[in-house]
Amino acid sequence: MSGGDTHRGLQKEKDVRMSNIIAAKGVADAVRTSLGPRGMDKMIQKGDGEVIITNDGATILSQMSVYHPTAKMLVELSQSQDIEAGDGTTSVCVIAGSLLNTCQGLLDKGIHPTAISEAFMAALQQADIILQGVSRPVDL
Repeated sequence: MSGGDTHRGLQKEKDVRMSNIIAAKGVADAVRTSLGPRGMDKMIQKGDGEVIITNDGATILSQMSVYHPTAKMLVELSQSQDIEAGDGTTSVCVIAGSLLNTCQGLLDKGIHPTAISEAFMAALQQADIILQGVSRPVDL
């Protein structure tokens, strides 16, 4: 493989990575403005002409026609959150979008994706330790 082929391969990897981040951030941005006490309603027109007005993240995401695989993962993440907890569908998308935005900044600085992934895993472990430390058992 020549140096030009290597460069093109690396550039393609970067382009795919950025495409994935942009697609997922697009989904997160679509629901971000519906979050919180000042959240705005969204008007969604379905294929049959029916119009839905809602500020519920789960409804917004379920009505979106998403084709990009990474964006679909965010929609599925929201659905999983709805099944597991019954709430937080918008928040989980907004948090994921923010994490991806941070990743984009780190990638732009030249930090290797493996280093970013390992740092997120270390942060997860530290957050778990902190949450275990402040938690209290509850008798139901």
